[in-house]
Amino acid sequence: MFSELMKYIVVYLISMFKFIGGPAFGAAYDLNLVITALMTIFGMMTTVTIISFFGLRFRNWIRKKYGYKQKLFTSRNRRIIKIWRGYGEFGVSFFTPVLFSPVIGTLLVTTLGGRRKRVFIYMLISAIFWAFILASLSDLLLDILFRL
Repeated sequence: MFSELMKYIVVYLISMFKFIGGPAFGAAYDLNLVITALMTIFGMMTTVTIISFFGLRFRNWIRKKYGYKQKLFTSRNRRIIKIWRGYGEFGVSFFTPVLFSPVIGTLLVTTLGGRRKRVFIYMLISAIFWAFILASLSDLLLDILFRL
């Protein structure tokens, strides 16, 4: 019973920081596809909630404490702005689970001026879509590997 609960907790915690890890561990632990997807969604949305409320305050506190001044015109910043202008809030939110981590994606959308309510909705849609896709692919790949 306890070890079964630990498997769910591991999937949840990994999904908070690296979304793709949740479905991979869920498949490796041989968890139900729906449970794996739900734990992955809950993990990502926990991170989105925490960062949406405290991310900018934390970043500003770090900058104030350590006196960090970020360069404004870097190739990385130009690339981020290009993605933002091309895809907007929904695009960045949609691709967050596969291109970024929930932490980076949420900070990106929040920093560039995304509205909190829309960030939640878009990230939730993205998490639901990608959780079921990646959990299904993970299960399928694991089945194929074990058949060989």
